Amino acid sequence: MSHHPEVKWAEREDKVYLTVLLPDAKDANVKLDPEGVFDFSAKAGPENQLYELKLELNDKVNVEESKINIGLRSIFCIVEKAEPKWWSKLLRGGKPPHYVKVDWDKWVDEDEDPATGPGDMDMGGMGGMGGMDFSNFGGMGGMGGMGGMGGLGGMGGMDEFEDSDDEGQEVKSGEKKEESQAPAPATEGKKTEEQTTV
Repeated sequence: MSHHPEVKWAEREDKVYLTVLLPDAKDANVKLDPEGVFDFSAKAGPENQLYELKLELNDKVNVEESKINIGLRSIFCIVEKAEPKWWSKLLRGGKPPHYVKVDWDKWVDEDEDPATGPGDMDMGGMGGMGGMDFSNFGGMGGMGGMGGMGGLGGMGGMDEFEDSDDEGQEVKSGEKKEESQAPAPATEGKKTEEQTTV
């Protein structure tokens, strides 16, 4: 008897992302038909149980442009649609099976979808940013690219807003509060046992 792996999906106007969650899959076999039929089978687990699924996608797909990546924990597929248009649902027929779920990490609403994906973005209109190498921005380790900032220094011109430690007293705007000298702590002149003991 075969089992069904969990499948997550998300959509763009021109493609569908399918992720088959099956750690340590062996003998993974993925078939994609131009009519939109997605077949998957693999063995996994300590007993090499057979996992299978067949999904009849909502519309036709472009098999030649679609990509499949078999990883250690999942099988990730980018299924290119034959026609770039939003589908009303992932699968033909009624309600999807319980093991097919929305991938909220990749989900984008139809009205939020950019015309091109992040990898296809045209940086030409970014005023001098074309050809920028984004690999130099990797990692936040120590904020190395922030040299030359030095300290922020004082906040000049802020002396009229001195801190008031007397929450109950009212200070009017523009007036400087007079600081009273606080008496020295009692321990300053005397040495306690802790201070003299060696």
